[in-house]
Amino acid sequence: MNAVITAVGGYVPPLILDNKKISKTVDTSEQWIEKRTGIKERRIADDDTAVSDLASGAINNLIENYEVDPYEIEVLILATATPDHMLAPAASLVCEKSNLQNAFGLDINAACSGFLYALELAGCLIESGRYKKVMVAGADKMSSLVDYEDRSTCILFGDGAGAVLLEASESDFGLLKSILHTDGSGTSSLLVPAGGSKIPAGMQSLLHRDHYIKQDGAYVFKKAVAAMSSVSGEVLTSCGFSTDDIDWVIPHQANLRIIEAVGSNLNIDKSRIKINIEKYGNTTSATIPLCLWDFKDDFKTGENLLVTTFGAGFSWGAACIKWGVMRDKKNADTAIKSQKEVVSIY
Repeated sequence: MNAVITAVGGYVPPLILDNKKISKTVDTSEQWIEKRTGIKERRIADDDTAVSDLASGAINNLIENYEVDPYEIEVLILATATPDHMLAPAASLVCEKSNLQNAFGLDINAACSGFLYALELAGCLIESGRYKKVMVAGADKMSSLVDYEDRSTCILFGDGAGAVLLEASESDFGLLKSILHTDGSGTSSLLVPAGGSKIPAGMQSLLHRDHYIKQDGAYVFKKAVAAMSSVSGEVLTSCGFSTDDIDWVIPHQANLRIIEAVGSNLNIDKSRIKINIEKYGNTTSATIPLCLWDFKDDFKTGENLLVTTFGAGFSWGAACIKWGVMRDKKNADTAIKSQKEVVSIY
């Protein structure tokens, strides 16, 4: 039994924070940000919007645009580093908000690698024969962790969510192979120090701004390029593929220079690499599914996709996917109405 992606959804908040606005609050310029990162703008959720709202927005978008019955969904795996609460899984709230009444839900946190980790878990559930329909969402409200006085991090991150439906199939399509890695020795180079059990939120953490993202950018950059290049080679070899067999590369959207360096190391032309970082910035767990959502109409049945990512932890991985047959879309009038309804919720 194979696990095949049959529907894709996405949601980003309406508020746009562009480089011009950021350059007015920290010592930088529009040109410097775009040159260093490839980012032109990012979406920012308002104070009343939590990550469960972003994730349910993406799932509702999927359900309302494809012929999908929410009552048939058996499992929801939500990848997020920014849950609504430390205690009470955000997946529980997403099940409620998306009317997934027959699904059990759980959160996983592997930072920027979270969606790929969740996809692997969902694939295993389906391949075991125990489940037939699993929803996988990646969502993060990174603006809740960003210090907008820190030029090195505030330019990078945005908010958003994406979701895919995985279904059991006896076809040759679906998840072919994933290889995932973790190296905890890199934790101090990219983390939010306070707010967890090691350093609970308190006056000292607030004074030292330790509830915001801290990053050793140069070190993370080098590790990301090396790790994503290496693991991509591993998974291609495992599948018996060369880079010529790959139709599309879906990389984690952290920095355009990282994406270009990985493409160069793999000798894959930029025309085969899907990039949307200029619109959203780094949405952490959401970058891969948002990329699948943005470019879903470009993927043809039987094409091979290479997905690769790197994030805090350090966590990284790659997967090969043979794109399958998508579910039927609802008619255009219904889809337009659904889009308006999803946006009006927020």
